[in-house]
Amino acid sequence: MVTSRWSAVPAAHQVSLRRRGPVLERAILEAALEQLSTVGWSGLTMEGVAAVAQTGKAAVYRRWPSKEDLVADALQAALPDLDEADDFGSIREDLYQLCRRLRDAMFSRPGFALRAVLHECDNVTAVRFQEVILQHVIEPSTRLFKDVVYRGIERGDVRPEATGDLIFDVIPGLMMYRSKVCASEWEDGDIARMIDQVMVPLLVRHPR
Repeated sequence: MVTSRWSAVPAAHQVSLRRRGPVLERAILEAALEQLSTVGWSGLTMEGVAAVAQTGKAAVYRRWPSKEDLVADALQAALPDLDEADDFGSIREDLYQLCRRLRDAMFSRPGFALRAVLHECDNVTAVRFQEVILQHVIEPSTRLFKDVVYRGIERGDVRPEATGDLIFDVIPGLMMYRSKVCASEWEDGDIARMIDQVMVPLLVRHPR
């Protein structure tokens, strides 16, 4: 079970059981995210999702034959778009602000739901989510880090040879490791230390 600082807000009123089509589907997907964020992957059941969505479990199974299918669609619908990285004038500030943005996404409800899947699924089950994670997390975040680094090269504050693939794995690797293994919530000061102590020395031009 994933413990987190996310707390689901209880429904303020009874939702009609006569909902149909997209409205009902959205309610079920939201319920799946809520369950992942509170009871985790291991605690999530199709019956529990149906109860939170205030519908019958047959309505859930009709649309999603397994909880893997349901969770994959819930994550795909909810994970935020990572469109572009803003220019703050320096590689240090660009990376710092981008990491804060990724941290906020990580600790959003969809982020907690994704972490529940990553932390609790066995290897066989996790294969079902590889495409979702690749398309909505890994590829967009890598693209943003590359945009920031190449912009720094054009600006002149990043050394031109600092473009190896492993460089772009450093921040995601550190954030995932310290979040998963060390239970770090990545406060702003932690992000600043990672940028100042690791990334800036790794990327910046060294005076001759």
